[in-house]
Amino acid sequence: MDSFKTAILGQTGLRVGRLGVAASYGAPAAAFEEAFENGCNYFYWGSLRKNGMRQAIASICRQGKRDELVVLVQSYSRSPYLMEVFLKKALKSLNIDFADILLLGWHNQRPSPKILDRCLRMKAAGLFRFLAISSHNRLLFPQLAGGDVFDIFHLRYNAAHRGAETEVFDKLKDKSRPGIVSYTATRWGQLLNPKKIPRDEKPPSASDCYRFVLSNPNVDICMCGPRSRSQMKEALRSLELGPLPEEELARLRKIGDHVHEHSTRFF
Repeated sequence: MDSFKTAILGQTGLRVGRLGVAASYGAPAAAFEEAFENGCNYFYWGSLRKNGMRQAIASICRQGKRDELVVLVQSYSRSPYLMEVFLKKALKSLNIDFADILLLGWHNQRPSPKILDRCLRMKAAGLFRFLAISSHNRLLFPQLAGGDVFDIFHLRYNAAHRGAETEVFDKLKDKSRPGIVSYTATRWGQLLNPKKIPRDEKPPSASDCYRFVLSNPNVDICMCGPRSRSQMKEALRSLELGPLPEEELARLRKIGDHVHEHSTRFF
């Protein structure tokens, strides 16, 4: 299979499309079903849970293809009890028996023993299969990689935020590394904004930003958050176009450096 379009997610054994899709931005069910038909099976049921993805998951399951889906449920809860309550509520809402992945959202240090103990109990009970964690503290990921708790890391990576290349990717070179999923490929849209980039440069497209991330072989999945079917089509276009040539990678790095230098966001 085309390694630009599909990957094995770390040590999970899950074959995934390298473009993941998030529920939060309001795309209709047809957009998510089109993504699935094009091999994008990593469905992120995050903090804002719109009906489009729910309807798409129901439709895919009715077709007998639940085993082809990789459904991720995110939890920001720091309460072990509420974390389990919210996971069960999400499963009921999606009408599925288990999540493929539980994501512990935005932990900038190792989660508490109580959280991790409850995760192990929920996993043993069959509520989810693999455990993921997201963080804006890149230095945390190499610290967590040595254990057998976390299967997947979600981290920020784009043309303006390339610190993961040295602080994470270079430190997780061995073949037993966890799965790597990146988010904010467009840096919250700033890489697309003509007012944010150098005046002598043409703004990248969203598909250019996804291709930048996917051109890095250390990234298994690049997330996208479509608001419409047309945005989903633009994202899918990145898979058809394939890796960026070196001169385009260099151009996006130049744009990314400018955006980062002139940004007011500290992360």
